[in-house]
Amino acid sequence: MSTVYFSDMRASHKENLFAKISRLLAAAGVGAAVSSGDLTAIKIHFGEKGNSAFIRPIFARQVVDDLKKLGAHPFLTDSSTLYPGQRKEAVSALSCGIENGFGYSCVGAPLIISDGLRGVTETEVAVAGEILSRVFIGTEIIEADALVCMTHFKCHELTGFGGAIKNLGMGCASRKGKLVQHSTVAPKVSAKNCTGCGICPRSCAHDAIILTDGKALIDPEKCAGCSRCITVCPVKAINIQWNEAADMTMRKMAEYALGSLTGKSGKAVYLNFITQVSPACDCYGHNDAPIVNDIGICASSDPVAIDQACADLVNQAHGNENSALKTGHEPGGDKFRGCWPEIPWEVQLEHGEKIGLGSREYELVKL
Repeated sequence: MSTVYFSDMRASHKENLFAKISRLLAAAGVGAAVSSGDLTAIKIHFGEKGNSAFIRPIFARQVVDDLKKLGAHPFLTDSSTLYPGQRKEAVSALSCGIENGFGYSCVGAPLIISDGLRGVTETEVAVAGEILSRVFIGTEIIEADALVCMTHFKCHELTGFGGAIKNLGMGCASRKGKLVQHSTVAPKVSAKNCTGCGICPRSCAHDAIILTDGKALIDPEKCAGCSRCITVCPVKAINIQWNEAADMTMRKMAEYALGSLTGKSGKAVYLNFITQVSPACDCYGHNDAPIVNDIGICASSDPVAIDQACADLVNQAHGNENSALKTGHEPGGDKFRGCWPEIPWEVQLEHGEKIGLGSREYELVKL
């Protein structure tokens, strides 16, 4: 049984939320996980432009300050997205993060995109998974000495909820790794939208794209799945074929989470913020009204246990009537199926426990 530490959102002149974050980190063992001189990755979602549900940058600053007191050298990190958008490569992603408040002047640490300029700076890692034997993780995650995983706990349209497991598994994967989790086939060109500009063939490092009759065509036999073509297409004519079932995506995601922790046994701590629990991912350029009121913050050294505890806390809460929640409003009701009824969200927890990522059994200690 793992320990999950919890603090509600109450504050007073005696103790504010920043002091609570410090206490949670200390209780979860950050002092033992992080040593003086450690290059310490703070894995966090910078939020898409237009979204406002992501973790507040000033909370990240508190984690940075606590790590500096331990003598560590912290940096904030995220990886490039698989789909075209504001965070499809490092320049746009860093610009978005800074515009959302994560600049050095606020957080006190540099921002580094973990999979490089174009999402292809990756390290292949062997994992003892049931589905995968190797995964592709952003190199800067692997190279970091220690990890603090700061996660906005919310609902998600593909995994039911997004917590520490998703922040590790999907959020630390290179673009190729993300494609592996979402699809089993090569991207596809929309002939209707393709203008035959020739940018994608020149950008493909595997000679998998040719122009024929003025349209781009991808050879699936040559395609290595790096997905660079998706991000360079100026008219968004190249698209992912989202053919992987939700339950299989979650299993792969848990195995990727295992790979992202390579070399970090005893060197990782998790903080989940159960605030502004939106019905969908922070990757959207908007966020809908929260489905429950703010609940609190959890900390642990176990990513499975912390996600299980957060899921239980959300389901124990009363659902907000004026939200996207369709069913499960009563305390004890399934809030995640109330938003996404077809998603078996428990799979990521079950598989994470099965492959040794963590334990679903936990003791909740309230600070």
